[in-house]
Amino acid sequence: MKKFLLFTLKSLIFAIVIAVALDFIYTAIFLQASNRSKIDNIYNSKNQKYDVVVLGSSRANNHFVAKMFEDQGLKTFNYGMSGGHLFEASMLLKLMVERHYKIKNVILEADLNLSNEHQAEGISSQFLPYLHNSEIIKKHFEQEEDFTELYYIPFYRYIKFDERIGFREMFFNLIHKRTSNLDNLGYHPLGKKPNANMKNNIVNLKPLKHNKYYEEIKQICKDNNINFIAVMTPMCENTKGIEYFNKVQKLYPEIHNYENVVVEDKYFSSCGHLNDTGARLFTARILKDFFNK
Repeated sequence: MKKFLLFTLKSLIFAIVIAVALDFIYTAIFLQASNRSKIDNIYNSKNQKYDVVVLGSSRANNHFVAKMFEDQGLKTFNYGMSGGHLFEASMLLKLMVERHYKIKNVILEADLNLSNEHQAEGISSQFLPYLHNSEIIKKHFEQEEDFTELYYIPFYRYIKFDERIGFREMFFNLIHKRTSNLDNLGYHPLGKKPNANMKNNIVNLKPLKHNKYYEEIKQICKDNNINFIAVMTPMCENTKGIEYFNKVQKLYPEIHNYENVVVEDKYFSSCGHLNDTGARLFTARILKDFFNK
């Protein structure tokens, strides 16, 4: 029995040592990465200057053509992230401020995600390699249910989110393999889909009266003298529950409603996402209303 307990203890110590070593190696590799995601690009940069920064979900990523801003002499990057929520958008902006970004305008796509304060695990997990190296990221995750195990158990976060930050992603970072996430100044154009479903149902969505992460973004902009522009972006015509956008505007009158600025299905790739042609029409309207004065 004594030998068994000794063997078990040695095995446990060995496993902990391996986990700590792997955690150190993976983290060290992520700390030198900057060309695979918008998150590592911000984390491993500093002192950037932008006239316009775009934040939000895929409805920001696919709707704001950054090059059109640049053509107007406005240095711009679209940091919208497909699948992201306001949880991640707030954390991105906090990191930018921490890294001394100079930003004149923040455009926030704030519509559907005002209905929740959840993290989008597939996106938020990409912040986790920096959990022990960034006080901002640590504090942002502290209220999450799984924070204790993610923070204190070595290598646990890499195992739990292997698909996003596991061996494959670590290896691609090691060899500096690029992705397309940073192409087109962060804007991701969509094409036309002949058989796309041009119907949507958002009847059950209800905007929160006080969305924590929306308010955080708004306050960060105020504290850092950044002009805050919050907008709702277009949806296709056959959307049930479209009155959601009116509910948002009643709760947040400062958010500009552009839901019906582009309406024809030919300008959409799917019901909630404009194709490139539609995005250019939408971006032209934003430029006209906010930057051509």
